Amino acid sequence: MKIVHFSDIEEKHFEGDAVKGIKGRLLIGKDDDAPNFVMRLFEVEPGGYSPQHNHEWEHEIFIHQGEGTVYFEGKTYPVRAGSAIFVPPNKEHQIRNTGSETMAFLCLIPSGPPEL
Repeated sequence: MKIVHFSDIEEKHFEGDAVKGIKGRLLIGKDDDAPNFVMRLFEVEPGGYSPQHNHEWEHEIFIHQGEGTVYFEGKTYPVRAGSAIFVPPNKEHQIRNTGSETMAFLCLIPSGPPEL
């Protein structure tokens, strides 16, 4: 069993041409002997966004704090705290913070792909 406060986990910062203002933390992964799933926490600064991308694995996302949009296959959808999102494999997507506070979301993926 593992119990840890998210703030005790080192954050990784993501910044570049395709990504802006994101930090992520690996909450549960293979080093915790979790054989099936990976749980990550991402925080997106106001105006920040993930890269517009796709990959072979699914995402389950829960918006914990803030508001923004999800780009999915050519359309943009509003999301806010309490929104649950399923992104199927091989579908183009992006998350963007359009609000004035930090957006925080949990993202679960299957084990195997890069964890963070």
